[in-house]
Amino acid sequence: MKKIVPLAAQSIAAESGSSYPEPFITRIGAASWHPMGEPFGLTQFGVNLEILNPGDQSALRHWHTLGDEFVYVIAGEVILVTDEGEASLGVGMCVGFKAGERNGHHFINRSAAQAQLIVMGARIPGDTAFYPDDDLAWFHTEQGRIAVHKDGTPYR
Repeated sequence: MKKIVPLAAQSIAAESGSSYPEPFITRIGAASWHPMGEPFGLTQFGVNLEILNPGDQSALRHWHTLGDEFVYVIAGEVILVTDEGEASLGVGMCVGFKAGERNGHHFINRSAAQAQLIVMGARIPGDTAFYPDDDLAWFHTEQGRIAVHKDGTPYR
């Protein structure tokens, strides 16, 4: 049995970047995250401490076919963008997104201070994300996942 050792979330190496192709990747900004479930070998769900600096956004607006998502704000303020419009979320606020509900969402930090979010999502094989505002989809191939236009043409 593996020994369980508690960790400080920010002691877990931060990751950054995006698998989005241009012209989308530059819209995300310098957002980063600490993959908190990885050191413990968690496989059924992902849990990240996401850091959004002023001007950053969490992702392109999207929804998932199979995976639920949950977000809890632990520092700062973000703007949630959904089909209903925009809503401000501050410290202690949370929101969830049920799998299969076709209401895209993402978070934008329009404040002058850093924001920190706990983001949890299911890891379900075959889950697909759709991007209602952008000409982007993901196609699964034998070599892995590739970014394509909604008509199936690959991004170069």
